[in-house]
This record gives sequence, C-alpha cells and structure tokens, in this order.
Amino acid sequence: MSQAQPPLSLHGSCHCGLVRLTLPATPETATSCNCSLCRRTGGIWAYYELGSVSIQGHPEHTESYVWGDRTLRNFRCRNCGIATHWEPIESTPSARHGVNLRNFEPALLESVVIRHFDGADTWKFLD
Repeated sequence: MSQAQPPLSLHGSCHCGLVRLTLPATPETATSCNCSLCRRTGGIWAYYELGSVSIQGHPEHTESYVWGDRTLRNFRCRNCGIATHWEPIESTPSARHGVNLRNFEPALLESVVIRHFDGADTWKFLD
C-alpha cells in the first residue's frame, strides 16, 4: 500500500530568508538558460503572470541589475546575494516574471520538466 506524497511546498526564500517567495501554483516546466547571466547565477526559472507571485522582503531587501537590451530587471537579496527573481522593466498586459526555483526545496525542482534554452547564441530551446 503506497502512502500519499505530501504536497510540494510552494514557499521558498533566499539563503538568509530576508526575501521570501510564494508561488501561485506548481510549475509544469522551468528553464535552464546559458546566457551570460544565467550561466553565472545557476538559476532555474519558472514563469508566472506578473504580480501573481508573493514576494515578501521586496523591494526593501533586494537590489536590481539591468543589462543587455534593458528589458528585464534582475533581483537578488542585498544581504546574502542570492538571485531571487526577475521582472520586466515595462509592465504590459501579458507581462510575466521569472522566479528562481533554486530558492525552493529540491523536491519542487525535481518535480518540474527543465527545458534548456540557448540564450547565449540561437535564442532557441535545445530540446
């Protein structure tokens, strides 16, 4: 007789806990990107409608970094330095933001299909 698995936690945080994230739902897929920023941070990104993720400690405990084509603002905890999320600089009706799933329990990340994206060269998914 198999036991029911406990529900996956949709709550995560940066290393020091000053920035806390709550997802509205378990993502089906996430993205591993090899662009110059993502390959350095090691983030695995899940995407949600802008404003649908609860982010406590933001903006008072985060700092942002804008680079490249200046369309995204990347955030990290200003205390421990962990990348937490990104959001578009300009909000549009279909805007979304990315949340770094590495800030959640490993079981959540293990439950998601991770797609590999070539953000360094072709701007295409590799799978």
